[in-house]
Amino acid sequence: MELDRVPEHLLVLGGGYIGLEFGQMFRRFGSQVSIVQRGKQLLAREDGDVAEEVAQIMRADGINILLETTALRVEKIGADKIKLTVRTAAGEQTLLGTHLLVAAGRVPNTERLNLGAAGIALNQRGFIKVNDRLETNVPGIYALGDVKGGPAFTHISYDDYRVIRTNLLAKGQATINNRLVPNTVFIDPQLGRVGLTETEARAQGRNIRIAKIPMTWVARALEVDESRGFMKAIVDADTQQILGCAVLGIEGGELMSMLQIAMMGKVPYPVLQDAIFAHPTLAEGLNTLFTALEE
Repeated sequence: MELDRVPEHLLVLGGGYIGLEFGQMFRRFGSQVSIVQRGKQLLAREDGDVAEEVAQIMRADGINILLETTALRVEKIGADKIKLTVRTAAGEQTLLGTHLLVAAGRVPNTERLNLGAAGIALNQRGFIKVNDRLETNVPGIYALGDVKGGPAFTHISYDDYRVIRTNLLAKGQATINNRLVPNTVFIDPQLGRVGLTETEARAQGRNIRIAKIPMTWVARALEVDESRGFMKAIVDADTQQILGCAVLGIEGGELMSMLQIAMMGKVPYPVLQDAIFAHPTLAEGLNTLFTALEE
């Protein structure tokens, strides 16, 4: 990304967090930006309402979003143009840009490690197979971080280290089983998420309730003039435990982390609904969020 000038028109392949973060960043630098996403929505693992709200924010920023669109071929045109041919529901289309960012996913570089010499097994995608203690199939050899697959986040790599440290040095019994995996998409406003999505909870047949409010209901968001997005929490209707959340809004990652702490401590949602939070803070929005369940 060592560019010496701002792209005139950046073509982005992939509507995941990398594509969105870089796409919005360059749009604000002044580039024309087109994001090509093969699936029916941006951020494929998010609930549809979350993805649609993100798409609306991107479009409001002037970004061209093409969904259910497949890249067919790329050609260099002259000295500084790129021709991207795509297939859409309406047929083939051509996009003419100056720069191309491929953000359609990552593959492991495990082929450089000569793992076969040690007999270490890989899965079909080339990632190292591990159990919930991060042990490979070869005794005494462990794998942590992106090389083992799963969520490719810095904080997950650090937690993998914690598991290894606890088990090898402290003789503990730490595992990666059932750990909460938070993540934040650093667009503006941020999208923070942890735990189950609504889609995942319903697929598991859980008895759930959905708390959801627009950020226009959060006083602090109005005061700082950033009221786009919404807060959404999935709760267990029987136990009142918070199962997951998505916060698309100003400091969404920080608000998500507050809910993550509640989940870790098994705090039922009425405690947050009735809590006293300082005014005016974003935390006050949690009162309103869970009060929405009573309406």
